[in-house]
Amino acid sequence: MRNVAIFLFDDVEVLDFAGPFEVFSVCGLRSGAEKPFNVYTVAEKETISARNGLQILPHYQLDNCPAPDIVLLPGGGGVHPDGRGFGTRLEMNNTSLLDWIKKKDASAELMLSVCTGSLLLAKAGLLEGLKATTHWKAVETMKAAAPNTTILPEERWVDNGRIILSAGISAGIDMSLYVISKLLGKEAADETAEYMQYDYWK
Repeated sequence: MRNVAIFLFDDVEVLDFAGPFEVFSVCGLRSGAEKPFNVYTVAEKETISARNGLQILPHYQLDNCPAPDIVLLPGGGGVHPDGRGFGTRLEMNNTSLLDWIKKKDASAELMLSVCTGSLLLAKAGLLEGLKATTHWKAVETMKAAAPNTTILPEERWVDNGRIILSAGISAGIDMSLYVISKLLGKEAADETAEYMQYDYWK
């Protein structure tokens, strides 16, 4: 069983994390076999206020979460009229978080991002020379954060081997199904998509 750690922060986009959480959590439910993924949330705080007021109680904090095999960084947030960043625009300057991401990259099997979670990978220095995608409205911010990365905004997801990134919001579902197909085979991904009645997966 692989541990999947989903990092949460204030102003996280709900579907960015909830979509992948659902995909990995329901994988294997119909086959009757042991669940292939243990999915949990991790944050720096005991309570997270997501976009549009959803309150979340993370399972763990950064210093006590089980060792993850897969780390998923969702997006969310933006910039206030006065220029102050929030969500990922704030977290991309959070040195303790970036240090945690770097440490997990050294030991995890896969590092994933959804939407503007790509900015966190970029600021952690993990996208040098790689290809990436992100939310279409964050392309210019992404180019500034990762000048040596090839940005492919038209791609639903981009696979660099260990580091896989998705475009905005709902694309995280597609990427997560792709990761299941990569690790467990397309049949497992198809079964998961059918269970979720997610007809967009091919």
